[in-house]
Amino acid sequence: MTADIPHGTSDSRATNRSGDASPFALGLLLRRTHWRAAAVMTEALRPLGIELRHFAVLIVLVDRGPTVQRDLAAATGSDKAGIMRVVDDLERRGLAVRKAVPGDRRVRAVEITPQGVELVDAAHVAAEPLGERLVAELGPGEPEQLTDLLTRVADPAGGEA
Repeated sequence: MTADIPHGTSDSRATNRSGDASPFALGLLLRRTHWRAAAVMTEALRPLGIELRHFAVLIVLVDRGPTVQRDLAAATGSDKAGIMRVVDDLERRGLAVRKAVPGDRRVRAVEITPQGVELVDAAHVAAEPLGERLVAELGPGEPEQLTDLLTRVADPAGGEA
């Protein structure tokens, strides 16, 4: 089986180089930016003994409060098995606990512990100089502008569900 691929020449092939004008250029640039930002965040979290996947769950718990695992999976882009492993890890470290949800014996909500909140606070302190390095090439006001633009691209509905 072959894919229907349009034939012909095009000056807009994706190259992943600066200045690429292809329709994929923004996606490729965002992907490279994600890799760089993830490396910076991983470096900040390493001394605290957690991985980015753990921190992502803790951030959701700080933001939303107790959250059922299915919603944690959706919020972090994880699958059911992956989120269970992360929550297991967080529980073992005393950073989160599972609690029964009133009215549904099958469902457990995950809640951040005081130790988890302390770790999130420590992570923010550790990440500050690394985050500054991430945007060091930007001018005054540009980090805030970049954050605003990326927020609008990532959440075009503005948080409305």
